[in-house]
Amino acid sequence: MGTAPDRERGVGDQAAQEIAGRPAHRAPRSAAGGGHVVATSGDREIAAGLAAGNHEALAELYDRYGGLAYGIAMRVLGDPGRAEDAVQDAFMNIWNRATTFDRERGSLRAWLLTSVRNRCIDYLRGRGAHERQERELQPELAYAVSPSDPWREVALSLERAAVRDAMASLPAEQRQVVEMAYFGGYTHTEIADMTQVPLGTVKGRMRLALEKLGSYLRGRGTVDV
Repeated sequence: MGTAPDRERGVGDQAAQEIAGRPAHRAPRSAAGGGHVVATSGDREIAAGLAAGNHEALAELYDRYGGLAYGIAMRVLGDPGRAEDAVQDAFMNIWNRATTFDRERGSLRAWLLTSVRNRCIDYLRGRGAHERQERELQPELAYAVSPSDPWREVALSLERAAVRDAMASLPAEQRQVVEMAYFGGYTHTEIADMTQVPLGTVKGRMRLALEKLGSYLRGRGTVDV
């Protein structure tokens, strides 16, 4: 289905203003008291509202997942301003494409968080090496991986062309779990919740992905894993 006629103007502008007026860094309402947000009750209704062009539905989605989205963006970008921009871009992407979402089969939450992750990756790829502030290569930002962990060298070398090529060589489902673990800092259980696949499948995909990455990089002498 196409985009609603007024999504780029009028209602879309009002929706953008609703988002701009909400602090991205606050905790999601459904996460009150701490803990990982897993509830999706009401997401179908929100998705229906988005598809109908109701800007209040977008505001509700932002209230529900804005804090979680911002947390992901901060982990990836490390800059509050860029993180807020990435989050707002992701929410507006959801707004503009809401009529394409199949709420009977898909997870609105997973779609949103994937959009946030993709916006963050776009931000990183669009920045020159001299602007990266070297923060992406600092060990403490590699999500506290053990020095003996074979993924450590891959994580710290992520910006190298060889590693980007290695990631691109993975099947989409394997690349997804690696990106979610690295960029989003998610556990296997959280990835399973978000992608709606069994935990064992997530672990299997991660294992196969790391094996393929290691083999690819060893073959090119990039890392010793």
